[in-house]
Amino acid sequence: MFFRNLTLFRFSPAVAEDLSRLDDALAEHRLRPCGPMELFTKGFVPPIGRGEEAALTHAVKHCTWVSVGGEDKLLPAAVVNDELYRRVQKIAEEEGRKVGGRERKRMKEDLLNELLPRAFVRNSRMSAYVDRQHGWLVLDTSSRKSAENALTQIREALGSFPAVPLAPEEGPRVLMTDWLANGTLPAGLALGDEVELRDPGSNTGAIARCRRQDLESEEIKEHLRNGKQVFQLGLVFDDRISFVLGEDLILRKLKLLDVVTDELADSAADAAAELDARFALFTLEIERLLGKLEEWFGLPRPKDA
Repeated sequence: MFFRNLTLFRFSPAVAEDLSRLDDALAEHRLRPCGPMELFTKGFVPPIGRGEEAALTHAVKHCTWVSVGGEDKLLPAAVVNDELYRRVQKIAEEEGRKVGGRERKRMKEDLLNELLPRAFVRNSRMSAYVDRQHGWLVLDTSSRKSAENALTQIREALGSFPAVPLAPEEGPRVLMTDWLANGTLPAGLALGDEVELRDPGSNTGAIARCRRQDLESEEIKEHLRNGKQVFQLGLVFDDRISFVLGEDLILRKLKLLDVVTDELADSAADAAAELDARFALFTLEIERLLGKLEEWFGLPRPKDA
């Protein structure tokens, strides 16, 4: 269940207290199957297990795991347009007339109504958890749009959930560029092997992406001397977590290293206990990392009104 990407929001202590009713609130917003004429549905699915009896939240200490699910009908526009073209051509050949814009629009609507009930359904889910003690909402996605959509689902279920995007006091791009150019990495942080460098003042938008690269090499230094800045940087925290940090403060390609995962070996007696242990270990490691992000970039927790 380890997350691969982290998009982050913050909330105040009062909001954290309100999350005590999360389980009851989600029950009224459980994912239901797409109806015959629906393009999609959204709702919550059990983070563990399946079926109507499975709980929609799973809590370990001060962290609560939820999962936002969706069903989407797969009805490609090309399929609809090809069939519409075929029917328009048939009318032209059999009736000897052109199909006008209004009639074409009505034919397309009829075609959608005909095809939609037979369309394939694609299921999706996104895991997230709330850290009530420290005020973090953590979503397993690198897409800001997908994160906002999931946040909207939580807000609809709770009626209100004023979690806000990160607002760093220190500019991530400037700070990460300084780390790379001058070797001023904070204690416990080391360079990985991936970087994206851009020239922010260039009309051509010059971009250099390096992977499996020594980030202290002369090649990288030359890019920095030419004015490029760091937009994404591969990092390793305490030899326990590797990730790529973006100037948007989204963590991508997150991976717990062997020294962490080895701690799980033979630590649980059954599957449920093992899952609890994995979730507890993961959230504890992320808690430490997010505490440092808060320190490095100035990410204060929102205060209560």
